[in-house]
Formats: sequence, structure tokens, C-alpha cells
Amino acid sequence: MSEAVTRSVTTPPGLLASLDPLLREWLPRQRWFAGKGRPVSGFTLVAATELLPAGSRLGLYHLLVRAHQPLVPAHGSPGLPGDCYQLLIGVREALPPRLAPALIGHVTEGPLTGRTVYDALHDTRPAELLLEALRTRARIGGLRFERDPDTEIRPGLVPRLMTAEQSNSSVVYGDTLILKLLRRIVPGINPDLELPLALARHGNPRVPAPAAWMVADLGDEPYVLGVLQPFVQGAADGWELALRLLAKGEDFTAGARELGRATAEVHTALADALPTATLGHSQIEALVDGMVHRLEDAVQAVPTLRPYAAGLHSAYEALGDLAAEGRTWTAQRIHGDLHLGQCLRSPSGQWWLIDFEGEPAKPLAERRMPQPTERDIAGMLRSFDYAAQSADPPAPGWARTCRAAYCTGYADVAGRDPRTDPVLLRAYETDKAVYEVVYEARHRPDWLPVPLSAIRRLATPDGTDLT
Repeated sequence: MSEAVTRSVTTPPGLLASLDPLLREWLPRQRWFAGKGRPVSGFTLVAATELLPAGSRLGLYHLLVRAHQPLVPAHGSPGLPGDCYQLLIGVREALPPRLAPALIGHVTEGPLTGRTVYDALHDTRPAELLLEALRTRARIGGLRFERDPDTEIRPGLVPRLMTAEQSNSSVVYGDTLILKLLRRIVPGINPDLELPLALARHGNPRVPAPAAWMVADLGDEPYVLGVLQPFVQGAADGWELALRLLAKGEDFTAGARELGRATAEVHTALADALPTATLGHSQIEALVDGMVHRLEDAVQAVPTLRPYAAGLHSAYEALGDLAAEGRTWTAQRIHGDLHLGQCLRSPSGQWWLIDFEGEPAKPLAERRMPQPTERDIAGMLRSFDYAAQSADPPAPGWARTCRAAYCTGYADVAGRDPRTDPVLLRAYETDKAVYEVVYEARHRPDWLPVPLSAIRRLATPDGTDLT
């Protein structure tokens, strides 16, 4: 393996001030921007690294910037400061037509006056530079590029930016490797690196093992910026696969069962590789309180939920009653945001689980907490229901068979069927459906009937629909 390459860099004063008016317009339009609906009032520069000199034909800056926005306090907690975002800013005299979609704007003041700036991940040369830095374990300013010594990273792989990303950005290199660049950055060990590394060391084959990763050293804790993993060539996204089968009226029972097996394999490996915990009355009481608060907030935000509030609340109350009687549950590290879109099926039929970041809007400490595996299972059950309800016409029977098959496959490996704990499973599925109602009401009103159909079912004591 090549020795690490270390290079010190400087950035011109006034760089952020010159970009500020352009970023205020451009950043909120990006799909991965988390603060939609609130204006950006300014930026703070967290870190800046010059990767290519701006005075050359192509300049390149790596920036970590904090976007200042009006605070929106969460239930029972103060509002948080603005989010920190990772930006790769390219600088050119003018953009060629192929880079027109990447335009940020034309700089009119400061050190980049007269130049054009753009999102450099769309450009071949900057993407190549990132891969080479990872391959050579470079140190550039405060950026540190690490890699697994046993994984080959061939030089010269041709990059292409994937266009279907939501909360992050990904670049595929020669259909061999994929680099996921995290956009919303927080200090600490990101589970999207931590968990795949733990699974790889445990020998679990269901998660692509990290080949390399990118970190910023700032203060006491590192900021994980990106993870390079093998690219599963020809793999089908689980959500798209389910929709295709639904459209053709084809069965997905066998695939759902194998996906349940894959999920159980990952859960079992995580429980072996990382610490577990026991949740008793006080921990479950706190869990139930959070679910109740989210339900109360949701009813205020979406009055359509009001007729079902008492029935939904009973799902949480039943869980609290079990805990009060002395029932305990095992908690462990889980995926944290599991659904069909987080799964890939290879051409050979093998399932892979990806994107272990958890829910990006949640605090990192919360995403890294041990939790019952039923939370992941409930997320997947809701995903089957979403696929079936979004079909034309809806196919509730398809969802029921997939949900049951998934649980059966899970039990085949785990030795424990999730359906044997219907109270915990109903509570988690209810919490997820309540979240979905608020999301759809705000962002996709036409989709609101999908989670509402689950709300009507979950508001009844026997509403798990897993027989």
C-alpha cells in the first residue's frame, strides 16, 4: 500500500463571504438540505481545505459550512443550532455545457471575483482526486483519508455521479466502488462507517465492507465525511423491484422471506460484535413517552389523525403496561432506518443491506443507541405496506403475504419470530405510521391515504396484520 501523502494547504481570506449570497440561493434547493421551509440567514465556516489551487484552470475547495436558520424547537427540547454541510466547490472561468446542472453561480466579489462556482461532484477530475486521495491515504489540511489495507483500490477508475440520492451524494467508480459523501455532517463516529466495519470484521456477507473512508479532524471528535464500499453491479433496489413485481402481478413471497433471513443475519452479527443492553420499566417508559409526544404533535399537525388518537395511544399504553408488569427486552445496535429502499438484491439473488446512517434528522447519540430489533422489522413491514398501497389498484393481500414471509424468514435465522411479540411490534409500527402521516401531509399530500390506511388498522388492538 502507498504511504500516506501529507500536504498542508491555505485558503484565501474572505472565501465564504464571496460565496455567501450564492449559497443562500443554491443550498436550500438541494434534495439533501435538511432545513427546507426556513430561510438561510448566513453561514459560519467550520473548515476549508483547498484541494486544487483556485488560480488554475480548475480550482477545488472542500468546505464544511454551518447554515444559520430560524430555530424550530423539538418537543420538550430547545432548538438546535444550524446544520453543518459538506460542500465540494469547483471553480472555473466558465462551465462547459455538461456541467450546467451543477451551477451554483457567478462570483461578483471577494477572492473568486469573476469566476464560476459549481458542485464539483458532477465533474470527473474532482471525483478522481477524491478516489486517489483515498487510495494513497492522503492527509490534506485537516482532511484524513483512510483505507482497509486488504482491499484493492485500482487507480484510474472512471467516476459517475448517481442522480437518485436523497440525503447524501454518491459517486460510482468504474462499476467497482461507490463513494457515499455525507452531506449533513455531525461530530462523532457515524454508524454508516461504524456498523459496516463491525460487520466486516465479524465476517458478515450481507453488508458491503468499507474499502476506505474520509474524515475531518476538528476538535475532540472526528467528522466522518464519506465511505467507499464495493459497488454491487447489476443489483436491484428493493423498492423498485417490489414495484415492478406489483405492476406485473407477480409474487414476492420468496424474496421477502430471503430478505427476512438477511435482516436476521445482520442483527445476529451486530449483537455478537457490539454490546447489547436490557430495557426494563424505566427505559420502556421513556420510549413510550417519546412515542406519545410524537403522536400528540402529529395530531396537532394533521387533524385527520384525531379520530384515531385514542386507539393509537392504546398501542403505546399496552407496551408500557407490559413493562410495568416486569417484562424486559433486549436492545442492540440495529440498522435504524430499514425499508425496501435500503436493500439491494444482486443478480444471483443475494440481499444486501446498505445505508446504516440511521435517520439523519436524529441526533447522532440517539442513532447509536442500542434498540430492540423490532424497530427495524417494523420499518420493513411498513415498507411492504407502502409498496402495496401505492400500486394501482392497491394490493393489500400482497402486503400481507410479504409481511408474513419476511417474519418467517427472520425466524428461520434468529430462532425467534417477531410475531411472538405483537405488543412491541405494534407500538413501533404505529410510531412509524404516525411519522409517515406527518411527512406525507407536509410533502406529498397525494400519498397521505397510504399511511392513513395503516393508521386505521393499527388503531385497533389486533391491527398487526401479520397472520
